[in-house]
Amino acid sequence: MNKPTITVIGSLNMDLVTVAARFPNQGETILGEQFLTTPGGKGANQAVAAARLGANIRMIGAVGDDAFGQELIRSLQNEGISVDYVKPVTHGSTGIASITISERDNRIIVVPGANHALTPEDLDSCESVIAESDVCLLQLEIPLPVVERAVSIAHRHGVRVIVNPAPAQPLPPSVLEQASFLTPNEHERTILFDKMDEEAFADKLIVTEGAKGVRIWQDGQERLIPSFQVPVVDTTGAGDTFNGALAVALAEGKPLDEACRFANAAAALSVTKLGAQAGMPRRQEVESFLSRQKESH
Repeated sequence: MNKPTITVIGSLNMDLVTVAARFPNQGETILGEQFLTTPGGKGANQAVAAARLGANIRMIGAVGDDAFGQELIRSLQNEGISVDYVKPVTHGSTGIASITISERDNRIIVVPGANHALTPEDLDSCESVIAESDVCLLQLEIPLPVVERAVSIAHRHGVRVIVNPAPAQPLPPSVLEQASFLTPNEHERTILFDKMDEEAFADKLIVTEGAKGVRIWQDGQERLIPSFQVPVVDTTGAGDTFNGALAVALAEGKPLDEACRFANAAAALSVTKLGAQAGMPRRQEVESFLSRQKESH
């Protein structure tokens, strides 16, 4: 099978991760257990997840002219991801995410920095890149007009586009109509369709429900694709792993339910390790995991 080509359009952040026994209360100082800096950003995370699962990945985004930006570029190159379309921004700092991990969960503050310097015109200059893709993958840590332009270009060229509506915000009708798939979690789903009937877009919806699994609508029927039970170390990046894996599976021509099962397996493996990108599995790991699941049933 030829490797599919996936273009990821989104954020590149440096994750500043603090691990603590519990979350501090308002105004309280506590001692943490561990601190690390690790490459992140929903766009870069999804690009890495897809690259490790065997796809050709091209990243479109922006970083600042600083040490974090240089490190993020290097880390993507080390994963075999094309960074020809990552824009260096000289007047701003690279985006960061401040992440506190505690009690098997996380709390995150994102400072977008250079991610918000990406413009719709940047996407116009990348039209041929998008047009040559098997799948386009987007999230919402970049300006919404950029997302709109990317979806429009992909739709015009008949390229399937997955929009992961995170962080949650309402989407313009053009994006809802032109996206091939929308992948909200349960919270994002309520914001996405706050004042709009979601039935019109049900066949595009892939709703991630954490430990329960993924809800899809196939042939007019609602269906839950169950997740896999694994020991949880860190849930950071699980959704990004799911989206990257889903893009790969769909680009390879897998039917939706099979693609979601593949993505569930990748996401399950990702939560067994600390760190968003550090925990993302490679293709062989996912296939071995799935074959073990079959044997145990």
